[in-house]
Amino acid sequence: MSAPPPDVDTLTTPLAWLDPDGSIAGCNQAFARWLGVGSRRLIGRPLPALDAETPPRLPAALARLDPDGAPLRLRRLHLRHPDADERFADLWLSADRDARVLVEAHPVDEFPGDDPALLLPSALAASLKGLAHELRNPLAGLKGAAQLLARRVEGDDSKELLGLIDGEVARLTGLLDQLLVPAPPRPHAPINIHAVLERVLRLVESDAGWAVRLLRDYDPSLPEFNGDADRLTQALWNLVRNAIEAGAGNVSLRTRAEHGLRIGDESHPVALRLEIVDDGRGVPEDLTERLFLPLVSGRAEGSGFGLALAQQVAREHRGSLVYRSRPGHTVFTLLLPMTVAETEVQTDADDIEAAPPEDTA
Repeated sequence: MSAPPPDVDTLTTPLAWLDPDGSIAGCNQAFARWLGVGSRRLIGRPLPALDAETPPRLPAALARLDPDGAPLRLRRLHLRHPDADERFADLWLSADRDARVLVEAHPVDEFPGDDPALLLPSALAASLKGLAHELRNPLAGLKGAAQLLARRVEGDDSKELLGLIDGEVARLTGLLDQLLVPAPPRPHAPINIHAVLERVLRLVESDAGWAVRLLRDYDPSLPEFNGDADRLTQALWNLVRNAIEAGAGNVSLRTRAEHGLRIGDESHPVALRLEIVDDGRGVPEDLTERLFLPLVSGRAEGSGFGLALAQQVAREHRGSLVYRSRPGHTVFTLLLPMTVAETEVQTDADDIEAAPPEDTA
């Protein structure tokens, strides 16, 4: 086995390499992040000490390794660091003639047993990770092509579109990284919700296949609040796209401040109310009770993940996503709490005059 490559930390697959005595000599950031501890707390620790199974399987597997043989695979090994939560992974172990061992971890869900209802989500997760892995190279090609074009094109409109492509490729690459190696959510940072909405609208306008009237009904007095701009972009893009695919000719985006609002079990002095209103066909009656479940879609070609993801993003922001619908009038409402510091505006809320609706073809 050759030494780990110098760019090992750029890999999203968790990797570690062991000394001949089985202790961890080093690992990449993905490995430490997956286990939930810092890499310094892993160096020098025997890998078999992380085996949480009874009886442990790692010691026997390491003893069986043959430098001239094929790598060994341990399926759904249960691992746990004393200072972190338990993890499950398929481990690939390979050895060289100096008795050093390379460990490659492919994280999996907890062993689902023989229940088909539990086996299906596990198989789906594995399929999604495989798809994510295959999509990384085409996205890298798109990013490189956009960068080459940026050196040749002139005009602000063309450069803006190339910037949009570059930004979306980066966002999709980040989503794929999350599928391949789940990581803790990024800390929220101050964002302007209207900047997020404008990015979503630009994505709609850049798709020549859609002819829809987009209306902006923004409250310009809304301050910045803490959130994840990429995740919100993804959720809102899914909601707007669903409206268009439901045959909407008009889609309105409305923002307001909501006072004294209760979301779940918590009361919030001020919250952001964001509504996406469309005049499409509406939500089919047979889907009303399970609309936000994965794999549920009103279209034959739909994936059924868009609304489930949008609801997940709302929960990540301690908010909620609800809807009301009838043919010709559907409203999806995203409610996001805002802290007191975020809502310090110069004008009293009762004196705020909302901006008149603005539309663009």
